[in-house]
Amino acid sequence: MNHFNRRQMLGLMGAAAATGLAAPALASNKKIKVGALRFTSHSASFIAAERGYFADAGLDVEFEFFQAAQPMAVAIASGDIDYAVTAVSGGLISLAQKGAIKVVGGALREETGIDGQKYLISDASYQAGVKTLKDLDGKKYAVTQAGSSFHYMGSKMAAAEGISLQFTPLQKVGAIIGAMKSGQVDGWSIVPHIAKPLASAGAWHMVADVADYIPDYQVTTVFTSAKNAAEERGLTGDFLAGFSKGADDYAAAMIDGTADQDVMVDLIHKYVYTDRPREKAAPSIINGTMRISTNAALNVGSIQDQLSWFQSEGLVDANIKIDQLVDASYVETIGA
Repeated sequence: MNHFNRRQMLGLMGAAAATGLAAPALASNKKIKVGALRFTSHSASFIAAERGYFADAGLDVEFEFFQAAQPMAVAIASGDIDYAVTAVSGGLISLAQKGAIKVVGGALREETGIDGQKYLISDASYQAGVKTLKDLDGKKYAVTQAGSSFHYMGSKMAAAEGISLQFTPLQKVGAIIGAMKSGQVDGWSIVPHIAKPLASAGAWHMVADVADYIPDYQVTTVFTSAKNAAEERGLTGDFLAGFSKGADDYAAAMIDGTADQDVMVDLIHKYVYTDRPREKAAPSIINGTMRISTNAALNVGSIQDQLSWFQSEGLVDANIKIDQLVDASYVETIGA
């Protein structure tokens, strides 16, 4: 088993069957660190901590918050944190190929009929006649980096529409928002809690759903170190069990309407939009609602599609196989 420090992980990233959850081991107050972003899409972990689901599984969880997904992958591989949720990226795949990490479950996903990520056209471009996604042919499409989930979403849409895009890397979501507002880029895709309020304010126009172009897209995954996946099966099963209960509560309140949404918004607000008063945070939290996979089920068909896309773009090694990236033994897998 390879072990890497944080510096080595950064270098690597730059270079870049059983179903159902495992039976809980019920570790005695086992301390673990969980990486998270302060996004509504990470709510399953927050709920599991707040409502004692991790504690019930014998886990004492401490959150470590990050500003972006890639540093979480570095921290997992170097052993600084134990579990995290993130989108599949070229860096993540490269770390998996080096034997550093494994995807063990599914988290956020697109589901037809449930609000999800949006394709956007900037207002400046819209007023200039770019009204549809097909009209984006030859235009600038914003991404954070080459090989990001934004790049994948834009590329899949472009292929479906038969157009070409000028992918424009801007590094951070905040920079993309500014570029869309000023008309420096023409198109983008983003989660609904960012898309909706700025569309209402006239910054851009929502013209299509990502789910229309990438059905059942497994947007984010639960992942851990390869060492944890192989040698800490009970611990990993415990984490997934608690996480899944949090996801169930989230769906009941935010999607299915069978639990109190206001109570859930109060809970999520402890972690998300904490710099805003509750009344201003609530609309964004609610707008960010998307499906989080029941029982952390993983759409391996979607993961394979993403892997194949990364390979076709020359962003990762052409020889990596899905089982180097995914340990499919922990949860139900679909789309294989």
